[in-house]
Amino acid sequence: KSKLTKLVLLDGPTSKATKEGIIARLEPIKKHVLTLTSDNGKEFAGHAEISERLGSGFYFCTPYHSWERGLNENTNGLVRQYFPKGTDFAKLTEADVQRVEDLLNNRPRKALNYHSPNEIFDKLRIPMKAATHSHGKRPRVPIQSGHFGRGSNEASRTSP
Repeated sequence: KSKLTKLVLLDGPTSKATKEGIIARLEPIKKHVLTLTSDNGKEFAGHAEISERLGSGFYFCTPYHSWERGLNENTNGLVRQYFPKGTDFAKLTEADVQRVEDLLNNRPRKALNYHSPNEIFDKLRIPMKAATHSHGKRPRVPIQSGHFGRGSNEASRTSP
């Protein structure tokens, strides 16, 4: 896993905004997205279309079992270093969110042998053509994805 993080600022915590945000952020790299895992929030009501558009599985965790989404919970903590509880997401810009995404994806991680998620993801992308041509299949990599709702103090996230 690359632990790559994708963040998107939403206009609100609605199912439509969540669906459109996830698709917009992950569609360009959908050949690397294997699965998405979310909590049982109603903002994920569009999960079937997300799964179809990305060609990936979509799974729901057992309620109140945050350990089933370990990477997601860890990433929430990292994001909270930049956007603490109580942050007014209505005041954030796309540039603010992109800056945090870039910082997280360029931050070396012990779990990645002190490589950054971007370094690992770039290595995974390079052999893509060879793997596609030699095996007829493309390698798929889980991607961490998150989104934030404007007008809400809570962050909702998905973890593929």
